[in-house]
Amino acid sequence: MTAPLDGRLTLHPAPPSAAGPAPVVLVLPGGGYTAHGPHEAEAVAAWLNGLGLHAAVLRYTLRPQGGTAPLDDARAAVRLLRDGAAGPAADPGRVGVLGFSAGGHLAAWLAGGPHTGEEERPDLAVLCYPVVSFAHLPHPGSLDALLGPDPSPAERRAVSLEYAVHPRTPPVFCWHTSDDASVDVEHALRYTAALRRADVPVELHVLPRGAHGLGLAPDDPYVGRWTRWCAEWFAQHGWC
Repeated sequence: MTAPLDGRLTLHPAPPSAAGPAPVVLVLPGGGYTAHGPHEAEAVAAWLNGLGLHAAVLRYTLRPQGGTAPLDDARAAVRLLRDGAAGPAADPGRVGVLGFSAGGHLAAWLAGGPHTGEEERPDLAVLCYPVVSFAHLPHPGSLDALLGPDPSPAERRAVSLEYAVHPRTPPVFCWHTSDDASVDVEHALRYTAALRRADVPVELHVLPRGAHGLGLAPDDPYVGRWTRWCAEWFAQHGWC
């Protein structure tokens, strides 16, 4: 492990498969860029392992208040995975990203942002109740943690990822709840509309109810259906 990510990128290998090397998914927990939600980390890696996928949980830089430190961490993590850090049983040619809330913002930033090199761009992206925009209905806590006090309109727009979509953005699976009281569902709607305009393959699920931050939603079977839909989406791409 390289020094910038020492101790912050945790690998979770899947059981060996006779089918050969399996894809690896970078997991980015949420927490408003002020914390890493524990239920959106190792439990998610275990779920991915159950699908036959390798996982790597990243504790990215918090409260950057300007700059691109969290994105730099995610870019470095993808480079490590492309270089074989997940071991010979992992396929460095198939690296995905899965993020929740602010981690969903980071996942979209990694997938489509202008700072990401082609070798750092994931091959698939899963966004769960993502923060997307700081120009429209921003999440106040994430806004302060990411940009600091009183950011300019230009600074807000620069990290509003509905403006960062381009044809090289990878296919996206996204889900949100329409009554999310913390991050408005408009974030997901604006982002997936931008993907559609760019002809990027996208699968969107909007559930009518469900609190923000449910993760795998083990105690809410209605919302928890997203894991089955996502597994089917991975399978459609030949990943599991």
